[in-house]
Amino acid sequence: MNSISQGLVLLQAAAGSSSGQMVSTLVTFGLVFVVFYFLIIRPQNKKQKEMKKMIEAVKKGDRIVTIGGIHGTVHAVKEGTVVVKVDDDCRIEFSKSAVATVSASKVEEKAVEEPAPAAEKPQKIEKTAEKSEEEKK
Repeated sequence: MNSISQGLVLLQAAAGSSSGQMVSTLVTFGLVFVVFYFLIIRPQNKKQKEMKKMIEAVKKGDRIVTIGGIHGTVHAVKEGTVVVKVDDDCRIEFSKSAVATVSASKVEEKAVEEPAPAAEKPQKIEKTAEKSEEEKK
């Protein structure tokens, strides 16, 4: 009986110190959850919101790539689907969720390409300045 009472005393002593261990365990789990939230959950939610905005902004004439790797131009946009013109006579209807990326439409691409010649003008000015310096010599 003496050994049983000693065992009970040891169990009671262990139960008193386990509350400190419980707090440290809860704090550890809380920190792990916070790390997971900031490194995994939050970036994924942000990416989903950006993807949703991109899909909602799809319009006729945009160049898209589907999740299956099909490249084409948007021919028509319906409520839940997009009709993609792949070739002159080939049109395929996809679910909007199948759109992986959207690039600028042809009209916007031309507008972006136009400033490029303006960037070349300063180089021509520099060349004429170099010529005039050579002429002075």
